[in-house]
Amino acid sequence: MPEFAYVARELSGRELTGTMTAASEQEVLSSLASKSLFPTRVTLQGGAEKANRKTGKRISGRKLATLYAQLADLLHSGVPLMRSLEVLEEQSSIPALKEVLSDVRQQVAEGSRLADALRRHPRAFNELSVSMVRAGEEGGFLEDCLKRVAQFTEHSEDMKSRVTGAMVYPAFLMIACIGVVVWLMTYLVPKFEPIFARLREMGRLPGPTVLLLGFSDFMQAYWIWMVVALGLAFYFIRKYLLTEQGRFKVDGWRLRMKGMGPVVRNLAISRFCRMLGTLLKNGVPILQSLRIAKDATGNRVLEQAIASAADNVSSGKSLARPLGASGHFPREVVEMIAVGEEANNLEQVLINVADNMESRTMRDLDLAVRMIEPVMLLVMGAIITFIMLALLMPVFQGSDALG
Repeated sequence: MPEFAYVARELSGRELTGTMTAASEQEVLSSLASKSLFPTRVTLQGGAEKANRKTGKRISGRKLATLYAQLADLLHSGVPLMRSLEVLEEQSSIPALKEVLSDVRQQVAEGSRLADALRRHPRAFNELSVSMVRAGEEGGFLEDCLKRVAQFTEHSEDMKSRVTGAMVYPAFLMIACIGVVVWLMTYLVPKFEPIFARLREMGRLPGPTVLLLGFSDFMQAYWIWMVVALGLAFYFIRKYLLTEQGRFKVDGWRLRMKGMGPVVRNLAISRFCRMLGTLLKNGVPILQSLRIAKDATGNRVLEQAIASAADNVSSGKSLARPLGASGHFPREVVEMIAVGEEANNLEQVLINVADNMESRTMRDLDLAVRMIEPVMLLVMGAIITFIMLALLMPVFQGSDALG
């Protein structure tokens, strides 16, 4: 059986680390809970995680949204999980999805939980979906969670489509602009060298033209090394982003990003509030609910802030105060959570917060998407204007000097 490494906290707040041999992650969580320990992280050790995971092909978000919705409908109608997976596998016309469902059904038949079976296919099912499915299994409301995952997935695909649609025209213009700039730098600008050389000797060459000539010479001399450097940079950056530290850095940057940062943060917080409220409403203890709901954010920085807040809750303190102290939760959200704790209706307050934040964030997202095109056009206009000035200014000055 695989060996799991865990990090957990006692009720006093003291952190414990160790390893445990178990058949699944759920078995480790249950064992820790029976010892009155609050697990904050459970991972497979060494190469066991890779061995327990399959690669497979990616499946489109639209197909996954349909899969989640159909599975939720089957379970809501009283069809057992195994039979539901079998039906979905038989009716699937996509070979990659059929293969994934076959493995998931086999794992469930061998005693694994649905979340653990989905986790074996990280290229198909992301961490957010797996976490929400696990929450539904532990809270006894799997059908509702699957419907929510379907809505999240469909919503995410809609956002991607809107952003992609808004970016098609600016991206086309940007590619054309880059092509024109490369042609100018490597072919046209060098032909102006005789005129520019005369002005350079006279000390009358404008600053923009000096920069343009320098960049042109650099591209002609080192374009091969530039391509190699870009390729290596892409490889190493991608490799770094796959590490835990890299993902943490990127998630922090996403929260601080101008314009889109608040949108990313509010969407993540709304998912957290909805998941936590749903778990509490279904009778799941708050510590266990926090452990599950923090994964719904999909952001390592927010997960860390929520885990720190859970430590306070395990010591009998308020949830609102550490969330506010983290600096990542809006003040109005913290105040509403504090009121919910005092009024003893935290679960309903959290769901209301999620509804309000989602509607407000979608308006902000629409505005941000509409702003992309003019910003891109402004950037391209600035680049073209600089090149035009750099080329025309010395021509006019050269005419005066020759006259």
